[in-house]
Amino acid sequence: MAVTLRKPSTFQQYKTLLRKDLEREFRTREMLTSMGIYAVLVLVVFGAALGQTTPALDLLQVAGGLLWALIVFTSLLGLNRSFAHEKEQGCLEGILLVPLDRSVIFLAKATSNVFFLLAVEVVAVPLFYFFFLTGVSLASDFWLVLVPLLVGTIGMAGIGTLLSTITINTRGKDVMLAVLFVPLVFPLLYACASSTTALLVGAEGYMDVFVQSIALAGGYDVIMLLVSWVLYDFVISA
Repeated sequence: MAVTLRKPSTFQQYKTLLRKDLEREFRTREMLTSMGIYAVLVLVVFGAALGQTTPALDLLQVAGGLLWALIVFTSLLGLNRSFAHEKEQGCLEGILLVPLDRSVIFLAKATSNVFFLLAVEVVAVPLFYFFFLTGVSLASDFWLVLVPLLVGTIGMAGIGTLLSTITINTRGKDVMLAVLFVPLVFPLLYACASSTTALLVGAEGYMDVFVQSIALAGGYDVIMLLVSWVLYDFVISA
């Protein structure tokens, strides 16, 4: 009796690839550990630099930018490692031999990168608050900082996934990823830093600045994620 093999649905393929990434990382904890240690080291460097400033420095005015600098630098480390296992162990070639939509690979990898970046931020953001913001009074709507953190993380994970795929086979891929990533993500970084600073400072009209910045960041996410999704088939097959 002949057995008919049914092709897995796109969603099943997505879940399988995502589960592979999550299970491997939670088993080794290689990326999360390295990103977490790096985030702590960056905080120590920030602390040493700001420790030499005068008391007249308004830390709230620069705290949003410092927080997003921490997130971008930490994200670069993780995104650079996102395809390392697939490349080193030949897993990527095996995935490409499977008859599946290449955009599914992008969605699964970008989703796993979002989870990993958010996991590190759960540790890094409270540490940032403990290091720099415990002695200052914050606006009552400070909890809304979760919105730019989520929007910014999604955008950086999507763009970073595309760029890490582009640079995986290049010489000096660490430098190349940074050179491509930072200029492309700058509008998102600017919008998220602006919205975060508005919440921290809480000056008059800060909610208008917050809403406008989040709208800019959200629009940027939609456009860049769609572009990355459309181009991914060409990029990974090149």
